Amino acid sequence: MTSLQHITHVYFIGIGGIGMSALARYLHEQGKVVAGYDRVTTALTQQLEDEGIHIHYDDNFSAIPAAFKNVSTAQVIYTPAVPATMDELVRFRESGVSTIKRAQLLGQISQTMTCLAVAGTHGKTTTSAILAHLLYKSDVKVTAFCGGILEEFKTNYLCSGTDVMVVEADEFDRSFMQLSPDIAGITAIDADHLDIYGDVETFEQTFHDFAGLLDYKKLLVNEQVSIDGIVVGVQNGYYKAVEVTVVNGSYHFDLQIGESIYKGFVLQLPGKHNLSNALLALAMAMEYGVEVEKLRLALGSFQGVERRFTYRVNTVDRVLIDDYAHHPTEISAVHQAVREMYPDEEVLVIFQPHLFSRTKDFMEEFAFSLGQFDKLALLDIYPARELPIEGITSQALCSKIKELDKKPAVITVLDKEDLEEFIVEMNTRLVVMIGAGDIGIEIQKLTNKFLKHER
Repeated sequence: MTSLQHITHVYFIGIGGIGMSALARYLHEQGKVVAGYDRVTTALTQQLEDEGIHIHYDDNFSAIPAAFKNVSTAQVIYTPAVPATMDELVRFRESGVSTIKRAQLLGQISQTMTCLAVAGTHGKTTTSAILAHLLYKSDVKVTAFCGGILEEFKTNYLCSGTDVMVVEADEFDRSFMQLSPDIAGITAIDADHLDIYGDVETFEQTFHDFAGLLDYKKLLVNEQVSIDGIVVGVQNGYYKAVEVTVVNGSYHFDLQIGESIYKGFVLQLPGKHNLSNALLALAMAMEYGVEVEKLRLALGSFQGVERRFTYRVNTVDRVLIDDYAHHPTEISAVHQAVREMYPDEEVLVIFQPHLFSRTKDFMEEFAFSLGQFDKLALLDIYPARELPIEGITSQALCSKIKELDKKPAVITVLDKEDLEEFIVEMNTRLVVMIGAGDIGIEIQKLTNKFLKHER
């Protein structure tokens, strides 16, 4: 990479983040000495340490080795989630060491390979993961920075060469405007991050700006997206699925491209939203030039992305599904998937709202999407980077859901320590736990207990 040729040491502030850790792995593989800071130890930070990347967990500038403070040969990467007042970041800036955002580094890397970028309010992690899998299994020399852990490879970074780069194009903080995409896909432009953008119009305009980065290159858009491009969809599009059936929890379909039909595609993921994601990934791979037959074989072996309709427990007595959904549209997509897979079963949902601002901006939409389930429990709002907003609580959301004409039979707000007792008391076989905060920790605890009980 031209801009980092003289750099020998790279320090990541927030190295345990899903996007940051993939970049850390990439630079480590490129021969750079990589280290970083994060607030807490996680399975992901442990993996990075096992791979030879040093991480510490105290905001302590003096504990960082001198080589990472060398103005000539060191580089600092940070994420927008890190507060500007964080001591390590402040001290690095004062020291004169170059500090850049994660998005800027991705932008630099995107100039060195053919860049396939997946944007969208939701679906981009699964779509980019499917795309990375398709290219990897089709023997394309690909470097993929995924926003989730691929189930088959147990990593968010996949590399078989450097001809092609697959990357999530993140709309948060307008990060995707740093990229140089050659082929791009847009999954959805439902409003989000209004704390950053202010209003829906500004948010949507940013996606039009992103589309403008492609000049005369190739842009593919989901059938629901109102931006000019090659349309891809389950119902409509130049690329579309036809003869769709569900067999043993998998989608079987034929792929229509213009007037041509290619038979025998299989997708193991549930939910129409995932079928749309797979179609967009197939279309992007086709536009890059991969043969249809290779793609058909590759798609059938895709095992999914961690925390995207992931089965944590799947026994006769208990089904526990884990999903990252944190936007009303995503919750409705989970609802569609679970109803399609289990049409005759009662569904208990545990939801942890993510961000006070998102809960405030979409209170009505959250109420509707959550109100579709049979039983519901809310955890307190996960604040992430935010301070509380007066009147915006899980209790307020709970009250809004209770106002619906059609609503769950049980609606309550729970403390985390009461989760297990509540689930047992509900006596519902099918439990879906969703959210983007720290609910994953609770899911792991419950998984361990339920599986131990099964034994």
